[in-house]
Amino acid sequence: MTARRGRRPADLRRSWLFLPGAEREVLLNAVSSAADVLIQELEDFVPAGRKELARGLSPEIIKAWKSARRLAAVRVNPLAQGGLADLEAVMPAGPDVVLLPKTESPADIIALAGEVDRLERAHGLEAGSTEIVPNIESARALMQTYAIGRASPRVTACLVASEDMAADLGAERGPDATELDYVRRRFLVECRAAKVVAIDCPYTFGDIAGLETDTRFARRLGYVAKSAVAAEHCFIIGRIFTPTREERMAARDVIDAFETARAQGATQARLGDRLIETPTYLNAKRLIERAKSLGET
Repeated sequence: MTARRGRRPADLRRSWLFLPGAEREVLLNAVSSAADVLIQELEDFVPAGRKELARGLSPEIIKAWKSARRLAAVRVNPLAQGGLADLEAVMPAGPDVVLLPKTESPADIIALAGEVDRLERAHGLEAGSTEIVPNIESARALMQTYAIGRASPRVTACLVASEDMAADLGAERGPDATELDYVRRRFLVECRAAKVVAIDCPYTFGDIAGLETDTRFARRLGYVAKSAVAAEHCFIIGRIFTPTREERMAARDVIDAFETARAQGATQARLGDRLIETPTYLNAKRLIERAKSLGET
């Protein structure tokens, strides 16, 4: 993914932290968290009576986050449910990313992109600079994730929900997230096909061991990013989505073994009891490149 205006590329944004949109001190203090993306949440995290207060805070919050060199995002309401008023309030400050909850179809993204186009022009912002991240929260949306991800060049990632998705499915929530297993697998495949980053659902339980297990499972599937509703989760998410020294050493062993075998005319290499072919070699090279991009050598 290409970075926009010098931003960290979307595939290197490991943790996305949702923050209550009307809580000024919480929002300002969020710059001390380990989150890669800070999100002022104007939808479910803001009671109806505090929506105007939250909108009024947006310019200050976005400016403060960007001054601290943090990626500043806002989750607006659905356009027909206050989202247009949200956009009018937040766009003058130039948020890096706008998240749209309850995205149901590509038409929702096309409509949002049109409003963002208009407001970028109105406020003298760089054309195309505002990214869009659709939130996939229902069975209907899940089945259209590929089309939603391709609906606008502004879409750099999609995010899958946990609580809303489980509710739509009528599923029973549990810390092991078994009820969302198919959702998370299909969502990742659809995002990969659409060439956008898949952001995994948040772990909405308090135990850190459960968070670690859940995040490692997501990484095993192929995720590189995860959302969070607790600031303390972001450090762990970031750590798990960053290749460790041991993993980098193992990847270099794979690269060396394969390149040595190829130099000798072989089509595959053996490392211990493991056969190494081209896909494994390329995966190891990607891990090394990702580590370098994240500042690990």
